[in-house]
Amino acid sequence: MIKEFRDFIAKGNVMDLAVGLIIGAAFTAIVKSMVSDLINPVIGLFFGGVDFVNLFIVLKGEATFVSLAAARDAGAAVFAYGAFLMAVVNFLIIACVVFILVRYINRIKDASQKQEENAAVAAPAGPTELSVLTEIRDALAKG
Repeated sequence: MIKEFRDFIAKGNVMDLAVGLIIGAAFTAIVKSMVSDLINPVIGLFFGGVDFVNLFIVLKGEATFVSLAAARDAGAAVFAYGAFLMAVVNFLIIACVVFILVRYINRIKDASQKQEENAAVAAPAGPTELSVLTEIRDALAKG
């Protein structure tokens, strides 16, 4: 059973998946930073400096809180629609970035395949087995 598990782990697909997950986690950190540090402040400027994360409604009670974190720390039941909106915006931005990267990678892959195809077409075709045997037969018939 251990040998079978080791063989399973050593397969290319599992290793590719592991590498993909590790790269994906690192890429997620980069994209999250891009969204929260670069894009969200620009969006906030367009909406008058409003931080969407701090848009919420207290569901029970009349208390007012300065931020969503303060409301949650106080144990208030809140409807945090701003955090949801930011999650949707973040998802759309991340999906757009991933789409652009995949599209770029596919273009590079297609260009590489076209170069390989052109190289294969440009290479002169060698003699076939039949033509070589025919030449040998003809040479033996003359000699």
